[in-house]
This record gives sequence, structure tokens and C-alpha cells, in this order.
Amino acid sequence: MENLVKDFLKQKRFAVVGSFRNEAKFAYKILVDLIKKGYEVFPVNPHMSEVEGRVCYKTISDIPHNVDVADIVTPPLVTESILKECLLKGIKRVWLQPGAESQTTIKFCYDNNMKVIHGICVMLESAKEKENL
Repeated sequence: MENLVKDFLKQKRFAVVGSFRNEAKFAYKILVDLIKKGYEVFPVNPHMSEVEGRVCYKTISDIPHNVDVADIVTPPLVTESILKECLLKGIKRVWLQPGAESQTTIKFCYDNNMKVIHGICVMLESAKEKENL
């Protein structure tokens, strides 16, 4: 898992999918954390048009750029449909934040040759990686 985490964190463009309405929500915290660490970050939420001065895309498919990693912070049933979008967009790295995963979503990733991280938080892992530099 450590090599997989390193591979993901070497990427440049992250889509963060989740709720950004409240600064206390993890999706919002992850978005801000990744921006501060220098990543190009694309927020995705169908009910918002802007977050932190950035365009908030309605769907993964609406992002007009290639995306290296999709970081998903949604309930597992929502995650399933987002993973299908990731597959169509050609996103091969998916980070399922704790609570976003299920056996079905993890299996979907493996069945479709997507690299998947689950059960650990991107903020904690990126902080650890920064300490090791």
C-alpha cells in the first residue's frame, strides 16, 4: 500500500468529489489541503458552482482536463456511480476516503483495472509523505 500511496501523491491533478457546503466537512478540508500542497484540484459537486474561488464541476465528466486521481468523499451508493464516470473519463487512480468505500466499490475498481486506495485518508498520508522528504 505504501508504494501505491507514493504513486498517487506524485500525481498532479486531483478531482475531489463530495460536499463542500460546510468547511468542517472532510471533502472541503481535503480540497483545501491538496491546494495548499500545490496540487491542481478540481472540486466536483452537482449542487455547487464554485468552491474556494474555483469552478465546481457538476460531474467528473465535466472537468475539461485529464485527471490523475479522483478522491471520493461520498456515501458508498453515490461512490458507485462516480466510479463509473471515472472509468469513462479514463481515471485509473481512485482514492476512496474512509466511509466512501464498500465491498462493491472496491471490487468495481479491481474489476476495471483501477488502482484504488481505501481505508486511509489522503490528508494523513500526504502529511506523512511530506515528513519523509
